[in-house]
Amino acid sequence: MANVIHAENLSLSYDQGKKKIIQNAKFTVKRGEFVFITGRSGSGKSTLLKSFYGNLKPTEGSLMVGGLEMTTIPRRKLQELRTHIGIIFQDYKLINEWNVAKNVVLPLMIAGFSLDVQKTQAQRLLKHVKLSNYANRFPLELSGGEQQRVGVARALAKNPLMILADEPTGNLDDYSSSVIWDLLENACLQLETTVLVVTHKIPTVFSLPYRHFTIEDGGVYEIH
Repeated sequence: MANVIHAENLSLSYDQGKKKIIQNAKFTVKRGEFVFITGRSGSGKSTLLKSFYGNLKPTEGSLMVGGLEMTTIPRRKLQELRTHIGIIFQDYKLINEWNVAKNVVLPLMIAGFSLDVQKTQAQRLLKHVKLSNYANRFPLELSGGEQQRVGVARALAKNPLMILADEPTGNLDDYSSSVIWDLLENACLQLETTVLVVTHKIPTVFSLPYRHFTIEDGGVYEIH
């Protein structure tokens, strides 16, 4: 299995390096792995996730994502890399003025896919997340769990190499949470998508083998 992420002596910080969040981290994530990242609030979980899609550049060390060095990656290459990454946010980040189908195909619209491809993929993905009858509804007409399923469908729109999920079930009830975990498990199992999830709590019922990193005092440690 090829490495999707490789960090060596990685440090991440804000305020031009004054406030170090992650220090001297070293880890590797391979293709098709499911990884949970835990740690107390403010420990740097979301910061680490941001570095994986180039929203925060490393201040020291090396971070390779998809074979590209994130410390020196040109803008054009970063945009290309992002087309292979699906992102799921805790607060959904749906466009309220757009219907569900249009929200789902946003990555395809950005990439310039034809309307026919967009329509076909929207139907397929909404069926996959069990929202086929909701294509013409708007986000604010949906429950939180339904909105997050739209978020998962959007993240899967381009069959990504990697999915990054930031507290994807943080605002959801138990039923909606279990649906989201099932969808992420299936993406990992069926599509060989690498899935990295920042969460306060790993689900008690989880059928896939997974790896568990925790962040403590700026260090990233694997729990075996």
